[in-house]
Amino acid sequence: MSTQERIERALREALHPEALHIDDESHLHAGHAGAAGGGGHYRVAITAAAFAGKGLIERHRMVYAALAGEMKGAVHALAINARAPGEGA
Repeated sequence: MSTQERIERALREALHPEALHIDDESHLHAGHAGAAGGGGHYRVAITAAAFAGKGLIERHRMVYAALAGEMKGAVHALAINARAPGEGA
């Protein structure tokens, strides 16, 4: 299973998103110190009811908690766009 697939599985299990899109941007960071160590760069757009009433930092913490295992090695950098249903882009 790829890192991107593991990210998707973890986020779906933890946050039950209505919408989820994951981009592997590792190729944009070739030569970067984190890329040299094998860690990938990913961008996540996620819409989940679990984010309703939560601020930006708390939403990001929820995503990082769901991905704790991946953040220890497979993921070097993560850009997050976390919204509750009905919120604009």
